[in-house]
Amino acid sequence: MNIPGNLFYTNDHEWVRVEGNTGWVGVTDFAQHQLGDIVFVDVDTVGETIAEGETFGTIEAVKTVSDMFMPVESEVVEFNEALNDEPELINKDPYGAGWIVKIAIADTSKISALLTPEQYKALVEA
Repeated sequence: MNIPGNLFYTNDHEWVRVEGNTGWVGVTDFAQHQLGDIVFVDVDTVGETIAEGETFGTIEAVKTVSDMFMPVESEVVEFNEALNDEPELINKDPYGAGWIVKIAIADTSKISALLTPEQYKALVEA
């Protein structure tokens, strides 16, 4: 299982890559593996500020639909439009081309409350 060291993670299996007050959010390798073949991603929150832990969209796999949760309070500034035509990018490259939303983080100090790669690894291996 791939758990990059330059990201932060949530208990709900989202990741966030932070550059300044901008972030990119996706689902982890563990999550995409558990979901199976991803067939659709629905994000209708672009332009909205979403509270930490609130739903910013859904991800649909062959067998299930799952909510995606915002890691820290942020405004959703962009949806990865490539996922409209190729939702399977999340399966192929969850930490790269399979990113889901770009966000403007309200308070970057809140990032420190997220899981480190080591903490996330311990969570999924428990």
